[in-house]
Amino acid sequence: MQKKIILKNKHGEKLVGLLHETRSNEVVIICHGVLCTKEHDIMVNLASALENEGISAFRFDFSGNGESEGLFKSGNFSNEVEDLRSVIDYFKELNRSTVAIIGHSKGGVVVLLYASKYHDITAVVNISGRFDLKRGLEERLGKTFLESLDKDGYIDVKTKTGEVDCRVTKESMMELLNTNMHEACLSIRERCRYRKSTMSSIYFIAYIFVVYVVVCNEKRVLTVHGSDDEINSVEDAVEYDKIIRNHRLEIIQGANHGYTSHQDELVSAVLPFVKEL
Repeated sequence: MQKKIILKNKHGEKLVGLLHETRSNEVVIICHGVLCTKEHDIMVNLASALENEGISAFRFDFSGNGESEGLFKSGNFSNEVEDLRSVIDYFKELNRSTVAIIGHSKGGVVVLLYASKYHDITAVVNISGRFDLKRGLEERLGKTFLESLDKDGYIDVKTKTGEVDCRVTKESMMELLNTNMHEACLSIRERCRYRKSTMSSIYFIAYIFVVYVVVCNEKRVLTVHGSDDEINSVEDAVEYDKIIRNHRLEIIQGANHGYTSHQDELVSAVLPFVKEL
C-alpha cells in the first residue's frame, strides 16, 4: 500500500513523499539524485522490493524538486542533509525508527554526509555517489566558470539543444567546492557498541571480543556502483572503499549510472544488506 505523506522541513517548506506501508516499525528512506525525483525507476523499484519483503520504505522529493516546495539549487548538500533529517524526525515522532538510508548519485553523497554529521542510523547505502565532487566541473561548466560566477553570480547549465537545464549559483558552487568527502567519510562511525556488565573480568573481556568480531565486522555502509557508469567513475566507489570503515563494495558489471538494464541486479545487491539489519 502506498500512502502520500506531506511534512515540513526546518524552513517550513513542504516535502512530499510516498510511503510504501507494510506497518513495520522500521522504515527505510530512499533519496534521489540531482535533477531527479522520487519517481525515478531506482527509487520506485527499491521501495517496491522492500515493501514486498515486509519493510516499509519512504521515497520523497528534496526541497525544490518534484512535488516538494522550495527553489531548486545545484549543490545544496547541507540543505538536503537537513531535509533528510526532517524526514527521519517525522517518523521518530510516530515512534518509527529509520534503520537505513539509501541514496542514488547526489543522494548517495547526501546520505554519507548525513551519516558523518548525525550518528543515529544503523546502515547507509550509497548508490553511484561521486567521491571527487570537483572532478568534471570544467568539462560541464567551462574552464572560466569561476570567473563567470564572480562576475554574474550564477551560471546557466544548458542541454545539447541549448535549453537551460539548471542554474548554478556562486553560493551553491562554493558549498560544493568546500565539501570534502574524504574528511566526511572519516567521521562516519563504526557500529561498535557494548553494554556494561557485572560479569567477571575474564568473561567480560571475552564478551567484548565476541562483540568486536560479530558486531564490528558488520558492514554499516554499502556502496554499489556500475562498472560502466558514464557520469561518476567506478573509481569513486573504490575511493569510498579505501576510507570508510565497516564498508562493503558491490560493483555491478555492465551497469550504467541509471542502471537502465540492471535494475534487478541493483535490487539484489541492496536488499540483502538491508534485510541483515
